[in-house]
Amino acid sequence: MLWTRRSFLAAPAALALDGGTPVRATPLRARHFGPLYYDESEWTFLREVWQARSPFRFWNFEMKLPDKVAALEREFAEKMGVKYALAVNSGTTALEAALAALEVGPGDEVVLPAWTWHSCFHAVVRMGALPVCAEIDESFNLDPSRVEEAFSPRTKALMIVHLQGNPADMDRLLPLARKRGIRVLEDVSQAVGASYKGRRLGSMGDIAAASLQVNKTISAGEGGMVYTNDPVLFERAVRFHDVGTLRQVHEERLGGAKLEPMPGSNFRMTEFTGAVLLAQVRKLDRIVGDIRAVARRVYEGIADLPGLRTRLLPDPAGELGVGVYLDLGSKAARDHFLKAMRAENVPASPPSGSVILPVQNYAEKKLAVHPEWPSFRVGRGPQIRYGTASCPRTIDILGRFGGVLLDPKFGEADTRDIVAAIRKVYPATRATA
Repeated sequence: MLWTRRSFLAAPAALALDGGTPVRATPLRARHFGPLYYDESEWTFLREVWQARSPFRFWNFEMKLPDKVAALEREFAEKMGVKYALAVNSGTTALEAALAALEVGPGDEVVLPAWTWHSCFHAVVRMGALPVCAEIDESFNLDPSRVEEAFSPRTKALMIVHLQGNPADMDRLLPLARKRGIRVLEDVSQAVGASYKGRRLGSMGDIAAASLQVNKTISAGEGGMVYTNDPVLFERAVRFHDVGTLRQVHEERLGGAKLEPMPGSNFRMTEFTGAVLLAQVRKLDRIVGDIRAVARRVYEGIADLPGLRTRLLPDPAGELGVGVYLDLGSKAARDHFLKAMRAENVPASPPSGSVILPVQNYAEKKLAVHPEWPSFRVGRGPQIRYGTASCPRTIDILGRFGGVLLDPKFGEADTRDIVAAIRKVYPATRATA
């Protein structure tokens, strides 16, 4: 059935919450994207690693150079439109390697959104630097009109996080950093495959980090990527991820070493993980196309609802479409909307996958791995205050938005049910708000 405003107005139905018949007989559930696309290709690459007894990416007993992680790096860089990509073992370590590449350290400040995943805050603290949280807007990403107030003479980097598949407003954010000489780190963990005005996310800042964990676009359960066009940043990230060394495959990619060895860590990816992700990266465009098609059907199905306000999309064509979120006007109305949608067996939720950082206990108490850790003891560290008073706009926005997470394998019947549930519940929620 094609939904039109006339057919909707002519056919009101009692909410399941009020005793009416639910739109669906059983709950609809969105699943993790990458594993939905596992097939013989992942198993073929895994079997090759197993048969070769070659799980370490840099050498094996036959002294042949293993190829799965190396191929993944080449293909991921090409897919993202950059020169260099480094595979690491998680999105968190990707952030740390990227910050180390930017030489972020004690006394430096990194501006990041008040709403993002714990790892963003933790990575800054692990570098000994000071996280400074800035407000978000209705895109759920950094609010360009509020970022400058978070800058100080100590700001070393701006972390632009593209959350829940939605690109941040790069046309407004990048110039704010560039005119002050502030380096830009794009965190693309929740938006791998998304783009902004034709360019893949992660290709516009100085360096990018991405997670390939289980609930990301492509996945091997865990995994991460650092990528950039800057050879010096790439070499620093490589060295930091591998106890200060620069091995043959990366030295050849760079055309020779430019830096001295440095203390580092061990964030290396295994060939088993690389095998799965090599198969997955070759499916990235298909996964992105599928989830965008699902989202498009939902957006089109609800577009004519009176008074509809959806999440702000700086580039609708570049968004992944992992969820459709509506502004319900208040937290009370949002909570009623979520409860009513769940009664229709179309589970809805607040914006998810991140946390409000300034209200986390470790942020408010300025906890670190050691009482003398420099993050909160040098520069503006002793003066900075986190907590609810530091991010009222972020708290307000996240309190009034609710929506439905999507699954790239949802069929037309599934999206019809989502549309039907929204069309049934949204007007009723607005009428009682």
